[in-house]
Amino acid sequence: MQLEPIGIVESPLTDRDAAPKQGDEGAPAAWIVFDARVADALDGLDVGDALLVLTWLDRARRDVLRVRPRSDPARRVQGVFSTRSPDRPNPIGLHRVTVLAIEGVRVRVSDLEALDGTPVVDVKPVLRSVDER
Repeated sequence: MQLEPIGIVESPLTDRDAAPKQGDEGAPAAWIVFDARVADALDGLDVGDALLVLTWLDRARRDVLRVRPRSDPARRVQGVFSTRSPDRPNPIGLHRVTVLAIEGVRVRVSDLEALDGTPVVDVKPVLRSVDER
């Protein structure tokens, strides 16, 4: 299996401990800066689009299998596959964002809790219900 980053996150978030746990918990707007080789893949994206951004959480621990959800000492320890912990065998981040601006290969998005420099591995549109099409 081979996974290649297609871009990186530019964000004011630099400290994992100070970053929000989820995008809708106060994450700032951030830029996704795509590699020029994937510029054509941005065709069709528009301001206002809801996207799922998949990142490689490069500062996560890969040897963690059990955590306390949200690092809350009052909660019971459980397997990482039942949590959103960034620490996991394959630290893939999943972020729901909204496109705020598009400037060439730079896409500004809302609610991205990824740290500055985080590699982006894919972007997908949020599927709409049949009634929305």
